[in-house]
Amino acid sequence: MKPAPFDYRAPGSLAEVLSVLAELGDDAKVLAGGQSLVPMLSLRLAAFPCLVDIGRVPELQGVHRDDGTLTVGAATVDRVVGSDQEVVTSVPLLARVTPLIGHFQIRNRGTLGGSIAHADPAAEYPAVAVALDAEIEAASSRGTRTIAAGDFFQGTWTTALEVDEVVTAVRFPVWSGRCGFAVEEFARRHGDFALAGAVCAVELSESAEVRRCAIGLFGLGSTPLRAQEAEATLVGRAPSAGDLVEVARLAADGTDPPADLHASSRYRRRLGAEMVRRALSRAIEEAKA
Repeated sequence: MKPAPFDYRAPGSLAEVLSVLAELGDDAKVLAGGQSLVPMLSLRLAAFPCLVDIGRVPELQGVHRDDGTLTVGAATVDRVVGSDQEVVTSVPLLARVTPLIGHFQIRNRGTLGGSIAHADPAAEYPAVAVALDAEIEAASSRGTRTIAAGDFFQGTWTTALEVDEVVTAVRFPVWSGRCGFAVEEFARRHGDFALAGAVCAVELSESAEVRRCAIGLFGLGSTPLRAQEAEATLVGRAPSAGDLVEVARLAADGTDPPADLHASSRYRRRLGAEMVRRALSRAIEEAKA
């Protein structure tokens, strides 16, 4: 199939983008890498009178670190996110989930901001944002604001963005100390959306007790999820393998996964628990090394 007819705008600056969005309102849809939006348009699952392509806006691209924060421009492509040395060093989870996103052709075009704004509950970048307490910068002709990742995702393909706003950057806290990071996901084939996945970060004390823990879940609900109760049970402990099994079960028990032709809700929940257990185990081992 072919998309329904639409107008196309390609502004060269952020100011132009905001002007177009203010002018068109609901009639405009921001196009970043297009790796999710274009297939939806082609299948006529969505239609918009005008697409506003932000891929040529230099202000929305690039990576930089300032003190304890790593900022990634919304139009920075996945390939850059996964290979940039500042990302690898400062926010390892971002670099480690990137190879799991589709195939290399998709990573050459897809963008971090596009994934965040698209808000697919099975996507990796939103789960990292929620787990690490990232902040999403949004701009409109009315000004700019910062939205906590935990408040940004409201449902499948639904976010806190207003119709005239665009994501401009995502800010990730940089963890320091004796830290470990890991991602685990299960997909039927490489490049498919994960049936369930987990991203984990831990900081250990010198005596191997957990000082800080972050567990993000994806594919297990209508939004990326944070397993805060499970995180709290780990803090102050040097967990055994058996402890991790219980913590992983607690993390997954709080979810309500969708059931579809790929998997039942019960299967996704059990799979999610195993992904958490594996990711936590690997993260803790890395922190100990």
